Amino acid sequence: MAIRFMVAAAAVLLVAGSAQAQDREMAIAAAAADRMAMASDAFQARARDTRDAERDQKEREADRADRQRDQEMSAFDQAYSQMDAGRWERAAEAFARVAAMKGTRADGALYWQAYSQDRIGQRAEALATIAELAKTYPASRYVKQAQALEMEVRRNVGQPVNPEAQGDEDLKLIAVNSLLNSDPEKALPILEKLLQGPASPRVRERAVFVLAQSNAPRAREILKNLARGSSTPELQSKAIQYLGVMGGAESRATLAEIYSSSTDIDVKRRILRAFMVSGDKQRVLTAAQTEQNADLRMEAVRQLGAMGANDELWQMYQKETGVPVKKQILQAMFVGGNSARMIELARSEKDPELRSTAIRNLGMMGGAKTGDTLVEIYNGEKDVAVRRNVLNALFMQGNATALVAIARKETDPELKKTVVQKLSMMQGKVVTDYMQELLSK
Repeated sequence: MAIRFMVAAAAVLLVAGSAQAQDREMAIAAAAADRMAMASDAFQARARDTRDAERDQKEREADRADRQRDQEMSAFDQAYSQMDAGRWERAAEAFARVAAMKGTRADGALYWQAYSQDRIGQRAEALATIAELAKTYPASRYVKQAQALEMEVRRNVGQPVNPEAQGDEDLKLIAVNSLLNSDPEKALPILEKLLQGPASPRVRERAVFVLAQSNAPRAREILKNLARGSSTPELQSKAIQYLGVMGGAESRATLAEIYSSSTDIDVKRRILRAFMVSGDKQRVLTAAQTEQNADLRMEAVRQLGAMGANDELWQMYQKETGVPVKKQILQAMFVGGNSARMIELARSEKDPELRSTAIRNLGMMGGAKTGDTLVEIYNGEKDVAVRRNVLNALFMQGNATALVAIARKETDPELKKTVVQKLSMMQGKVVTDYMQELLSK
């Protein structure tokens, strides 16, 4: 009996021990699983942080590149203006600074630097600049132009500067214009030669203008080739502009062909503007909806605003999810004068930034209806930030009557102070009367 009891007790202990061992194993396994889950979470968090950091870095680099590009374009335009005004020495110095940036316009800057140097008699310097252009940018569209300029510079070595040269070029162009009206077959080869040679920017651009006035098939073909990039970027820009002004199915088709085949952002941006000028709403809308490049998409949205494409913009706004694009659409609707949609969004938009933009745009749009809407929003709104946005909009609108009415009712000391400060910067009888009313209390 005792033996059976002992055996039974031992069995119970064994089972208990086994159960405890299983519990320990399960606990160890659970702890290991927890550690693995924590490690996985930590890994995923680090991966997210890394992706976010990489994305932020790319965005910063893109922003920096955009700023540098804008600075370069601005500097190039300023240098070009100096040259166009005949201030050759200043132009040469300005183009040298642009070339030193080594950006997208460096090759053009070197060419026009050499051109300006030649005009002030710095022939040796001009030849050196041309050599630098050919060596550093052998594939540049300016190289062919530079070769023609080099021939002229070498021909002029040892010759004094001719102040009348610019006037002579103008006279030649007037003669070509006259010849084009009477005998296009003779004029067009002369124009082509003028465009290929080292003529001044003003004369070359006038030559493109003369081409654009001609209905001759050969003139149209030359203009199209210029738009495709057969010459310098400056002439390409002018040709694209004139194709937009000319309009018509043929010009639009040429612009569309160039847009689809080009990788140059500036060229595509100019074509979008040309589409706007020619009234090609559908192609601008397609770019606004499908363009992968954010800058070009924004440009297309802006052009839709200029075209008054309010229905299309509203449809885009409803489908769009990105705040930056929606903000640009709001600006385009503002340009298009779409106050009805702006009122709707100022009242109902859920995103604070977009609502703030809509409210500000209402202030800049003016009109009794927009002013009444702003007052209604102010009176029905509890968010202080939104109310301040409304006050700013009414101030931009110059709506002193509404601001005085708000000031009289406002019980929040800080908001009332804000209203009075804004009124203090405005003029008119309603403001003067209210200020006197304040002082009399």
